[in-house]
Amino acid sequence: MISRFQFVDDHRDAFEVKRLCQVLDVNRSGYYKWRAGREARAARQRADQRLAARIREVHADSGGAYGSPRVTAELRDTGLHVNEKRVARVMRTFSITGVRLGRRIRTTLSDLAASQVPGLFQRDFTATEPGRKYMGDITYLPLVGGEFLYLATVLDCFSRKVVGWSIADHMRTDLVADALKMAARTRGGLDGSVFHSDHGAQYGARAYAGLCDQLGVTRSMGAVGSSADNAACESFHASLKRETLQGARHYGDAAICRRTVFAWLTRYNTRRRHSANGHLSPDEHERRHHAAKLTLAA
Repeated sequence: MISRFQFVDDHRDAFEVKRLCQVLDVNRSGYYKWRAGREARAARQRADQRLAARIREVHADSGGAYGSPRVTAELRDTGLHVNEKRVARVMRTFSITGVRLGRRIRTTLSDLAASQVPGLFQRDFTATEPGRKYMGDITYLPLVGGEFLYLATVLDCFSRKVVGWSIADHMRTDLVADALKMAARTRGGLDGSVFHSDHGAQYGARAYAGLCDQLGVTRSMGAVGSSADNAACESFHASLKRETLQGARHYGDAAICRRTVFAWLTRYNTRRRHSANGHLSPDEHERRHHAAKLTLAA
């Protein structure tokens, strides 16, 4: 209908409006109403274009990763009061969107000996304090030529901060052990905490169990074959690859892969907004938590 109104408006100087409306079978009062609102529509379009430019800046700064919730939070932090629904609409209109992740590669090799480790999380990946509950997993990082590196991570359930990680060209127990050791260094110790993983053979190995005992960590494992029991970690790894690969099939060589992942993990902890943290970065979420505790104690 709007295109017919536009046709009438484009030819109103050459033909009578009444006649044009009759030929095109449109309501004449509807045409005049449409014409009266033309300026308002043009103003909205100009405003949307200005907002789209701001959104593109935020979207580009996030590496093409942010969707409308995080973009909205970023814009509000700069002083722009904008509704998330409008941001989502403008992003759709101007085709500002992320990329989807491709097929998965299996990294979990089940170890029957690990079946004795109980599932203590019960699919609750939250925590009231940092340093109490951790979760970890392994994911593949595709390289040129069909080769892979493997990334093991340790996340704090309170803030989803990556407190430990390790990259190697193998999936032996050393991979996950190195990530846990880094977590212990980052946190100044892990004594009294719980670490949750899937039933991968690396996490069920005696050497890994011994490391957990040494660090004072209680192990927890989800049900065999249930991705939901480690869903938060899998979601994290999916975000990492979606935002770093951005539709590419591989990272290139091993050196480029390591640099790319390191840069993303650093940005993730310090700047990337996380929905589980009220759209604060993990570091900022923990900083505010500690500040609030000091205020209450004063």
